[in-house]
Parts: sequence; structure tokens; C-alpha cells
Amino acid sequence: MRCGREYGRMKLLLEILLSLILHPIAMILMWINLIARGDLSTFTKIVWFVVSIIWGLGPILYVLVADGTLW
Repeated sequence: MRCGREYGRMKLLLEILLSLILHPIAMILMWINLIARGDLSTFTKIVWFVVSIIWGLGPILYVLVADGTLW
């Protein structure tokens, strides 16, 4: 049983590290794309920027707070 708990802890640590490393990169790429788009108004870009920040915290909170797993 002890091995199963250690595996669970290592898996959670890996999920947190992946979320902390890859998620900011994806957010920055999304913001760059959002800024470069000419078909959206400034107001729409601001709304999407705010939504991306709020929505972006979801996966990290899910893993940390709700005992979620990425796989």
C-alpha cells in the first residue's frame, strides 16, 4: 500500500509542475494571438483577456483543491 501512496504523491507533484510550467506558456501564446487579431474590437480583446485569466486558473485549482487529476 505504501508504494501506491508514494505513486499518488509523485503523480500529483508532476501534475502541479506541468500546470505551473506549461499553462503560463499557453496563456502568453494566446495573448499574443489575441493582440495580433485584427478582426476583434478592443473591447472584445479586453473581455477575452479577462476571461482567459479567470478561466486559466481552473485547471490548477482543480488539481490542488478538488483532488482532480490530469490523467
